Amino acid sequence: MFLTISTTGNQERPATDLGFLLHKHPDKAQTFSTSHGTAHVFYPEASAERCTAALLLEVDPVALVRRGKGKGRGGAPDAALAQYVNDRPYAASSLLSVAMSAVFRSALNGVCRALPERAEAPMPLRIDVPALPARGGAELVRKLFGPLGWTSVEAAAVPLDEQFPEWGDSRYVRLALEGELRLADALRQLYVLLPVLDDAKHYWVAPDEVDKLLRAGEGWLATHPEQKLITSRYLSRRWGLTRQAMQQLELVRLAESDDLDVESIDNAVDETTDTEEKPVPLAEQRRAGILGALRSAGAGRVLDLGCGQGQLVQALLKDPRFEEIVGVDVSMRALTIASRRLKPERMGERQAARVTLRQGSLTYTDKRLKGYDAAVLSEVVEHVDPPRLPALEYAVFGAARPRTVLVTTPNVEYNVRWESLPAGQARHGDHRFEWTRAEFRGWAREVAERHGYGVDFVPVGPDDPEVGPPTQMAVFTMKHADGAAGPGRDHTAEPAPDSAAEPVGSDGTEKEANAA
Repeated sequence: MFLTISTTGNQERPATDLGFLLHKHPDKAQTFSTSHGTAHVFYPEASAERCTAALLLEVDPVALVRRGKGKGRGGAPDAALAQYVNDRPYAASSLLSVAMSAVFRSALNGVCRALPERAEAPMPLRIDVPALPARGGAELVRKLFGPLGWTSVEAAAVPLDEQFPEWGDSRYVRLALEGELRLADALRQLYVLLPVLDDAKHYWVAPDEVDKLLRAGEGWLATHPEQKLITSRYLSRRWGLTRQAMQQLELVRLAESDDLDVESIDNAVDETTDTEEKPVPLAEQRRAGILGALRSAGAGRVLDLGCGQGQLVQALLKDPRFEEIVGVDVSMRALTIASRRLKPERMGERQAARVTLRQGSLTYTDKRLKGYDAAVLSEVVEHVDPPRLPALEYAVFGAARPRTVLVTTPNVEYNVRWESLPAGQARHGDHRFEWTRAEFRGWAREVAERHGYGVDFVPVGPDDPEVGPPTQMAVFTMKHADGAAGPGRDHTAEPAPDSAAEPVGSDGTEKEANAA
């Protein structure tokens, strides 16, 4: 990735003052380590009449993949090839923005002790970015930079192949900006708008990104005609964060119009008093639904199959009616964490005797799992490769045969309601699939029919009239010899406990590892 900043001057105000403002000496080539590669700063030209500073970022794709842990560009499970074939070493993106903030931190803040008056004054600038991803094309580039005081905004589309013009243009442009601006303002604009135009970030967008956006956008974002698009893309379309940023920007605009401080007009709430009722996390709603179903079934001896880090086991231990609880998981690391959570060494003898943690694969039969009242597979089946589902089905319903089986799994139709989940992406990187309501019910009814169970369906979480609940639960009940359990019923109009609360976070936070 490559970016140059040029300025002109004279003997009285030499162009080489740019070195003071950037805190980088024009006679030196300097190298800086970043979290994803190496940044080089050097000056192709440096005279009193003209000075150019260049920032070259060499990206280490291996470090990017390792540090990203599956998040961001090229890290999705269905885009494994993008780890090897990508534009990251060449095209300006959030990687370049992060490098700028690290290498030119003082310049971004407008700080220059040697020449403070130069840092505060506009200066003739030219900025060139030879390869800029632009989702929206050259027209969007001009819409974003045009209102920011530049006298010239050139965005020339880069053809896919100059030898084959009929192939058309790529999504990249050559950007050249010219005008008189403060250096700090120009750098802040680039810091925000480079990832906005790329429309992708290489790191997870957390709530502190709102503060970063407001700081970098100070003085120009509140009145920008494309404010909503900039805010939404910068925050990776996390609508909750976008709303928060838009509200803050509106306060800034109102304060500037009345020549007031933001604090003086945003004083309606006493921050020492929490008047807002916090929503119940979906994981808690799911556990409440499972506990309610187990109590209704009269279960005393319970298997938690795919127990993960032991949250459900811990909840079961708090209710004395569950006299024996066995947690099973294939991951020893998950079982170790579960043991730390439960602290059996600190329990009384009777309490410790109620719980057992056991390693085992759910796709193999295990005679130790026979004879239990109930088994729970909470957020487990979606972690199993589809060809292995029949093996899991037989191990649980055919071999272990508990009287009651509870299965919860994400409802993929509800994913459109998750503000932090990009379209088409699964809730968890390890999910092999996510079922619609019809797909889950079809699978559950076939399983019940094959193994002599009846099945009911219960929503967990708010039951959206269009897309259903975020989690769907099937309650399997073994039929008596006369088939008394009867056919399954849908209880989609009967929400699980606390279903009116809004979900918090995305699925998959409880299961670090489940069935192999």
